[in-house]
Amino acid sequence: MALPVTPQQVADVYRRVGELLAIAATHFSWKVLPAMEVSFDLKGQSAGQMQLRGKHCRLRFNPVLMTQNYGHYLEVTVAHELAHAVAALVFGRKIKPHGREWQLVMALFGQEPERCHDYDLSQTKIRRLQRFRYRCACREHELTIIRHRRIQRGERDYLCRQCGQKLTLVEDKR
Repeated sequence: MALPVTPQQVADVYRRVGELLAIAATHFSWKVLPAMEVSFDLKGQSAGQMQLRGKHCRLRFNPVLMTQNYGHYLEVTVAHELAHAVAALVFGRKIKPHGREWQLVMALFGQEPERCHDYDLSQTKIRRLQRFRYRCACREHELTIIRHRRIQRGERDYLCRQCGQKLTLVEDKR
């Protein structure tokens, strides 16, 4: 299925990213703008996502939600995701995703620092992941198949945030 994004919409998103980056560069006295990769491959309920690896930043956008909510999306969602990148680059990676640093950048971009969108999600496909029951000293947890497989492959362990104990699989007696 072809993405419902037109070449004009792609150009508009790149132009908006450039405008906002110029504002950030002026405010934070950047001599060189960070490289921004933009893709339109996000699915599901998320409107956008920012990924930062080293100094390389990738902004991912949901083409279905963008097409359905184009004006607002271009104005607000693009700014929202880019604000995550700018905040992380300026203040460091350990900041809260929607904390005061991100809020400051949103204000710099002339946007209300709203955490969630209210787009109609009826046309989006939602992926339901299988879940597995795990236990610690204080309670049961449900982990998705993604985390379950990481544990099974020995890639990592997950700890309870309350008691700090390692999570162990609860055997199903089905």
